[in-house]
Amino acid sequence: MLAESLKLALRTIRRNPMRSFLTVLGIVIGVAAVIALVTIGNGTTARVTADIAKLGSNMLFVRPGQFGPGRASTTAKSFNDRDVAAIRDQVNGLRAVAPMAQSSATVIFGGESRSTGVVGTTSGYLSALDWSLSSGRAFLETEERGGRAACIIGETVRTKLFGATDPLGRALRVGNVSCEVIGTLAKKGQSGMGTDQDDTVLMPLRTVQRRITGSSDIGTILVSAQDGVATSKVQGDIERLMRERRGIVASKTDDFSVNDMTQMLETMAGTTQLLTGLLGAVAAVSLLVGGIGIMNIMLVSVTERTREIGIRLAIGALESQVLAQFLVESVVLSLFGGAVGILLGLALAYGATTALSVPFVVSPSIVVIAFAFSALIGVIFGYVPARRAAHLDPIEALRHE
Repeated sequence: MLAESLKLALRTIRRNPMRSFLTVLGIVIGVAAVIALVTIGNGTTARVTADIAKLGSNMLFVRPGQFGPGRASTTAKSFNDRDVAAIRDQVNGLRAVAPMAQSSATVIFGGESRSTGVVGTTSGYLSALDWSLSSGRAFLETEERGGRAACIIGETVRTKLFGATDPLGRALRVGNVSCEVIGTLAKKGQSGMGTDQDDTVLMPLRTVQRRITGSSDIGTILVSAQDGVATSKVQGDIERLMRERRGIVASKTDDFSVNDMTQMLETMAGTTQLLTGLLGAVAAVSLLVGGIGIMNIMLVSVTERTREIGIRLAIGALESQVLAQFLVESVVLSLFGGAVGILLGLALAYGATTALSVPFVVSPSIVVIAFAFSALIGVIFGYVPARRAAHLDPIEALRHE
């Protein structure tokens, strides 16, 4: 009986190709949207995870203020040189400590200029981030203490301003400060947040504080733990030290934050996965719309074929056979739409991930779920029209015009 119902369903679908196409279009769009959005979201999560992992699992970021709903104010006082020295001298198991004072400025060389980020730091910055130089050298201790106007430029700045010219030893103007280019950074590319990591200029911390920001504030302290030393221990030691230095009593919350890469990785991955789930849920709504479209068309089909149904019932067809005929027709339409939607969704996801430069990460489970859901929609929304067809009175159906 199933084979006969399938044959009749295919014959009916071929008889009205345009109506069949419009019927399954909603399913196609719904399945394609779900698969495409979830795949793009998975790729974004993988990209963010990989980019954060490049910084290493032994990195910690110490920042003034707390961040997030219900947390302490982000207007807490900044760190200073004495805080950096205290962390370096009193916390064990550290490989590198690098203070950071960040700003933005227009950098100019010859007739070329661009707006870029300026980081005031020490040579420990390169060690903390495992960032190598492609040419030149790092800051000397005398340059850091004396605040000499020297700079190390990223690959984007080098390419845009100097082109094929060797920048080493040349004078680059950063804002109103003329500094000598002493090194160039190895290329890193974009971060998981889409920021160009190579569009940067590094200068000695004291130079940036005195001549660019006009303040001795330090916005971030990078801390790199030695291999084999647990970042949780280092984090606890830094928190206790900073609470003591900032005079925070036991009953008060911290006015600073210490985050390691594992925490940042979990937070970013959790955020992208949540957004992926929300986008997938929104896209799944179109599957329901497609199911309603199938039910509507099947009800119209039952009305159009009332006389045909009456003839079948009059010559001995069972109600279950009529029910199966229309139910199978609905399921076939849904499955066909699901299959086309899967192919379209994967194609769209591949194109989008290629354009966004993120990994193409297909989740087999979401493909199976989307296909199964399309079949379920065919059963659910096809049952009402099929049941209506099966319960038609043969005599009244034969009289239908």
